[in-house]
Amino acid sequence: MAEDLLHKKQFPPYAAKKGEAYMNTKQLGHFRSILESLKEELQEDIDRTVHTMQDEATVFADPNDRASQESDIALELRNRDRERKLIKKIEEAIARIDSGDYGYCNSCGVEIGLKRLEARPTATLCIDCKELEERREKQMAK
Repeated sequence: MAEDLLHKKQFPPYAAKKGEAYMNTKQLGHFRSILESLKEELQEDIDRTVHTMQDEATVFADPNDRASQESDIALELRNRDRERKLIKKIEEAIARIDSGDYGYCNSCGVEIGLKRLEARPTATLCIDCKELEERREKQMAK
C-alpha cells in the first residue's frame, strides 16, 4: 500500500553523495516529505471512503444485494483500518525525525540504511533485527 503511494507521487530515491553524513538535514527533509505526502494521501482516501459510504447507503430489497453491499463495506472498512494504523506509524516516524532518532534501529541502534527507508519509510528496525524478529515470530507460531 505505502509502496503504491510512493510510486504514485513519483518520489525519486535519495542519492547520497560520497562522504555525506547519514541522516543529515537533506536526508531527513527528503523522508519527512515522503512521510507527510503518504499521510496526506491516506487521509484523503479515508475521507473519500466515508463520503462514498454515506452516499451509497441504500437499502436493497433483495437479500443477496444487501449481503453483497455489506461485504463490500466490511472489506472497505478493513482496508481503512489498515490505513489508519499506517497513519499512526507515519506519525511515529515523523516524531522520530523531530527527535533525531529516525533512521536508526530501535533494537540495536545501527543505521537502518537509505535503501531500506526508501522501500519502507516507517521502518524502525535494521534488516538484521527485522529478520531475527520474523524468525522468532515464525518459531512462536509453530
